[in-house]
Amino acid sequence: MNKKGFIFDLDGVIVDTAKYHFLAWKKLANDLGIDFTEDQNEQLKGVSRVKSLEKILNWGGVSISEEEFNQLMDKKNQDYLSYIETMTKDEILVDVPKVLDLLKDENQGVALGSASKNARTILKKVALYDTFDAIVDGTNVSKAKPDPEVFMIAAKNLDIQPEHCIVFEDSIAGIQAANAANMVSIGIGEEDVLSEADFVFQDFTEITTEFITQLINKH
Repeated sequence: MNKKGFIFDLDGVIVDTAKYHFLAWKKLANDLGIDFTEDQNEQLKGVSRVKSLEKILNWGGVSISEEEFNQLMDKKNQDYLSYIETMTKDEILVDVPKVLDLLKDENQGVALGSASKNARTILKKVALYDTFDAIVDGTNVSKAKPDPEVFMIAAKNLDIQPEHCIVFEDSIAGIQAANAANMVSIGIGEEDVLSEADFVFQDFTEITTEFITQLINKH
């Protein structure tokens, strides 16, 4: 039997937590008297919390002390955590469970490879924690995507060679990380954004059982 490793990013692939980051940043910006739009939020995707706050202050022309800066970062995270506390399995993106169930039925390796330090909390909230054979998140890695570290650790934890792994990602940095790890990269989202991926699908509704079976059987 062919055993492959299927590695999933979390935000934007399994669940859409971007909206909670948006709400938390918006609240913070508005409290400082700064407008904050969805377009600006797009510019914060995949950007660290420190850099994100620097950008927001820059946009608003606001300067604050280092102490205030650290307090605001902490507050943003607390707000974000209070939003994800309310998550349920209704928030899993459409047809993701179908693909996960198929992989489990076929006895494939299934891992999470996410930069989020809250990944385990979120997986428990949406009742997917036990679906994964390995979970690698922001607490296990020191290098951010496009560095392949997160996916290399996931492959190692699955005990599957990188070239036998398949990655599902919604960001260009994630696709670049998968490619650097010598894994099959599958982009979830817009084709023009994720053009470096081996395959691109708008979402999981476009991914057929036949396609997954082909990936499993590919030598």
